[in-house]
Amino acid sequence: MAEGEKIRVLVVDDISETRENIRKLLQFETDIEVVGAARSGKEAIQLVSETRPDVVLMDINMPDMDGITATEIIRKQTPYVQVVILSVQGDQNYMRRAMLAGAREFLTKPPMPDELTSTIRKAGQLAQDEKAKGAQVFASQTSIASLPLSMVGSRRGKVIMVYSPKGGAGCTTVAVNLALVLHNVETEAAIVDANLQFGDVAVFLNEQGKNSILDLTPRAEELDQDIVNEVMIKNSATGLHILSAPPKPEFAEKVKAEQVSKLLEFLKSMYAYIVVDTSSYVNDVTLAVLDVCDVIVLLTTQDIPSIKNIRLFLDLMLTLDFPQDKVVFSINKFDKRIGITPEKIGENLKLQISAVIPLDERVVIPSVNRGVPFVIDNKAQPAAKGILSLAEAVRSKLIEPQGRLRETPGRR
Repeated sequence: MAEGEKIRVLVVDDISETRENIRKLLQFETDIEVVGAARSGKEAIQLVSETRPDVVLMDINMPDMDGITATEIIRKQTPYVQVVILSVQGDQNYMRRAMLAGAREFLTKPPMPDELTSTIRKAGQLAQDEKAKGAQVFASQTSIASLPLSMVGSRRGKVIMVYSPKGGAGCTTVAVNLALVLHNVETEAAIVDANLQFGDVAVFLNEQGKNSILDLTPRAEELDQDIVNEVMIKNSATGLHILSAPPKPEFAEKVKAEQVSKLLEFLKSMYAYIVVDTSSYVNDVTLAVLDVCDVIVLLTTQDIPSIKNIRLFLDLMLTLDFPQDKVVFSINKFDKRIGITPEKIGENLKLQISAVIPLDERVVIPSVNRGVPFVIDNKAQPAAKGILSLAEAVRSKLIEPQGRLRETPGRR
């Protein structure tokens, strides 16, 4: 850090007294300057771009956006900024999630003055070092502002494939509700129905649009945002964008695998998350989605045929050289009365179970029949909590450092 240069700090907490106490504590440090204070995660994201701090002191629990989500966005937008998470809970799970999101340190509230200032100085030094490196790289590269929108967006959007090799596992239910949990103002999501013969995504959201995936795939080489926006169904209740399956089963043959790959790559330039619902049959389109996806939510139920098919699919993934660290393995329709437990399934398949979605027929079936996904108005129910847990697992998987390079799409 240059001599005389102060560490710029932004304080983020929804409690005004906490913000003021931290400001008072730091005002006596000659090498630290508080450049702003935010009351929410969204406000913090805005102030980071305005004040350009070196360090952000971030509360983990806030009403509009939690500190972990805000941290992830800030680190993506301004990588040199170092985030220090503050929480009244010293929970190991919170700490792990914070570090995966890009936080530098995790301190329990209220932090000891010496511990806080020491942490800020270490993080500030790191921020200054990374800022200097970034300036050197920027000078030798083309400005991102000059890149085409599709190139910029393709670094941002993530494709999440929801799949089960056994019919009846509830892929569409999970895909629709997962897309809604991931969708918000900061991270817009879309859902694509790649179950081309008998897709029901639109029905699950009480929509009957005339447009479908068949209106975009023939134009895969010449897509632009206006064309996509014309075809997408906008769900008025949630704001989620839907790309439905063809209106008749025989039309499925008109959709080619390479067109689906190009379409999904383009959608990355428009949405933060693209959730793809797929059929259980492994065909060219399913493999095309597998090639493009960043994460696959692999669903099973507690019956032996479903578990057997999961094993076969895992063998197929091995043959295709698909990285297993991109799998979020989940159990749907879990019934605790059945003796086949998540632990037994995970042990049998040698695969960690990331989420368990309970059987909740009194909530799930009426929500399907009404066309109102249960995460909208039944968030306290067990099934909704299972979807929220799945969404957390997906987010964590997306921000984990990947151990292997992806194969170029279309090579399998």
